[in-house]
Amino acid sequence: MADTSCIFCRIVKGDLPAYKLYEDEHCLVILDVNPIASGHSLIISKEHYPTILDTPVNILAHITQTIQKVIPGILKGTNAEGFNIMQNNGRCASQIVPHLHFHIIPRVTGDNIRFNWLPRSADKSEFEAITVRIKQHIESPAT
Repeated sequence: MADTSCIFCRIVKGDLPAYKLYEDEHCLVILDVNPIASGHSLIISKEHYPTILDTPVNILAHITQTIQKVIPGILKGTNAEGFNIMQNNGRCASQIVPHLHFHIIPRVTGDNIRFNWLPRSADKSEFEAITVRIKQHIESPAT
């Protein structure tokens, strides 16, 4: 169901303009209007799902197939050598629009695009403790 306050829902509905690259029954691929690189594209679900955790598995599978379908065209159209796929969930993770979307960012050597990925060190006891805490909250597959 569309959220009338959501910019992506309004684009899907046709109420707002977009540079459309691809469209099918489940998703829309558009150029990002605030691109990190030329050809920076967004793959958005047509239905309103706030995060990846809210999205049905069949829709995620379809979007993944669409990513594989459109990236070769994005690469050729931008003369890119590679790409990043980014998908953010929650404001603290830089999700600006709370509607499922994936960023496809074309890359070339020397483009100076940097993601502020600042690794930190952790010791063995921290790795062991967080492993236990996470594993107790992950459901085991059915046997």
